[in-house]
Amino acid sequence: MRRPMQSGFTLIELMIVVAIIAILAAIAIPAYQNYLIRAQVTEGLSLADGTKAAVWDYVSTFGKFPSNNTSAGLPTATSISGNYVSGVTVSSGAVVVAFGGPKANINLGTSATLSLSPTIGTGSIQWTCKLPAGSTLQQQYLPAACR
Repeated sequence: MRRPMQSGFTLIELMIVVAIIAILAAIAIPAYQNYLIRAQVTEGLSLADGTKAAVWDYVSTFGKFPSNNTSAGLPTATSISGNYVSGVTVSSGAVVVAFGGPKANINLGTSATLSLSPTIGTGSIQWTCKLPAGSTLQQQYLPAACR
């Protein structure tokens, strides 16, 4: 008597599928983490845009850089915050973005900051991004304009 042929996956075939999924996950998860941190840095730069405009207004009115948020006509640093940014500070004209808001990625570190330094040109301000000393933010997470 002949037994009917069984159909379906063997254990080895299932193990191969699981191994392929694990390899794909090992590649995708770090790439996704990188994407998340870049999005957080982008939020910081977006919040800094309003601060940069306030610095420009101050410079066009008084001919010098504001010393702090108050002199630039801005609220306190912690008032300019978001999900991933704990505050935006004006310090001698430079705009410093401190990361670490309530939803910030743990991979950013505890003292992740980004500084936007101004240089007065003819009728405009040129902004230069840089990582201040002691910042735990890594260069790879900065937008292309800041590298």
